[in-house]
Amino acid sequence: MKKVLGIILGGGAGTRLYPLTKLRAKPAVPLAGKYRLIDIPVSNCINSEIFKIYVMTQFNSASLNRHIGRTYSFSGFTEGFVEVLAAQQTSDNPSWFQGTADAVRQYLWLLQEWEVDEYLILSGDHLYRMDYRDFVQRHRDTGADITLSVVPIDEKRASDFGLMKIDDRGRVIDFSEKPKGDALKKMQVDTTTLGLDAKQAKETPYIASMGIYVFKKEVLTDLLNKSPQQTDFGKEIIPASAKDYNVQAYLFNDYWEDIGTIEAFYEANLALTRQPRPPFSFYDEKAPIYTRARYLPPTKLLNCQVTESMIGEGCILKECRINHSVLGIRSRVEAGCVIEDSLIMGADFYEPYAERPSDCETGPIPLGIGTNSTIRGAIIDKNARIGCDVQIINKDRVEDAEREKQGFYIRNGIVVVFKNAIIPDGTVI
Repeated sequence: MKKVLGIILGGGAGTRLYPLTKLRAKPAVPLAGKYRLIDIPVSNCINSEIFKIYVMTQFNSASLNRHIGRTYSFSGFTEGFVEVLAAQQTSDNPSWFQGTADAVRQYLWLLQEWEVDEYLILSGDHLYRMDYRDFVQRHRDTGADITLSVVPIDEKRASDFGLMKIDDRGRVIDFSEKPKGDALKKMQVDTTTLGLDAKQAKETPYIASMGIYVFKKEVLTDLLNKSPQQTDFGKEIIPASAKDYNVQAYLFNDYWEDIGTIEAFYEANLALTRQPRPPFSFYDEKAPIYTRARYLPPTKLLNCQVTESMIGEGCILKECRINHSVLGIRSRVEAGCVIEDSLIMGADFYEPYAERPSDCETGPIPLGIGTNSTIRGAIIDKNARIGCDVQIINKDRVEDAEREKQGFYIRNGIVVVFKNAIIPDGTVI
């Protein structure tokens, strides 16, 4: 894998994840109480022995830079690195990244300096665990110019994805973006070609792109240079190349979730609490997910009832009830609180007198969830200050609302409280 260079695409402004992306790049959005989205593809690379990794981004990259700088430091005796490549103006490219392919094109001069055979292009907002060694080996064994990682899809979900058709050797011969009706039926394929058994192939007769690609170095260079007007890999570069290049499909038949929307992000986080086996587990010694090492005290629970939940380190919970929720690092929940079906991201720091009494005192609202508050079906971003007797329950069953001045949005019925927001005592949402 020394001949593979990893390139993680950080995405655009992250509008589908707003307001979680208001103050941070999409790959820097917190995940599962203590990780960030970027930790997933970087950890997959490290576990696959790919140690040269670039992350491309252009929006709100300060916290992403800080996280990567504090987390991924390889020995000085290796060539390994994880570096952010942010959009920048040059004499050749005065504009920002115009798409996934354009981002790689603008940094092609830097990528070409490495003596590698393949470029592994990944997305920064997916939750999955993959050994890229198998992916790259399939690419090499088939003599492919480009290999796409695909997932098998049933007919019910197929029209939500970009689908592709393959021949009996696994070569991609056709693409269709979110087809419906007869156009959908035409995209059915025999997935036994890619390794599924007959029963699985019947249940999932479609294959969808994961947005993960392996390119031969010279092929990617050629494609980007000869088509400067094409700015996106999935919609332009790869479909246009199927006729002239050997484009192969690699089947990934395991858990994979695109968590680029508020609803998908919320559901993927809460699915981690599922019993007896969640769809994705962070408890895998052979392929761990890495993140920044923090030196936090143990979580303190004082007479609490906690069911089907994940609690990050450094939390202080008092006489509260927590069910089917994920609480991030340094979360603070006062007495009498009820938290259900929610994601509490925690805090970046402790305030003085962190172990203060639970009484509702006059003065500034402290970090955390105040006494006798109820939170249900919500995402509370980092460093939020929720007052006493607050109810965040979407009582009017609103599907979508923008209340920026009040410190929250509602997306798909999920209340999302902004980072650093202050919700006064007695507020009902």
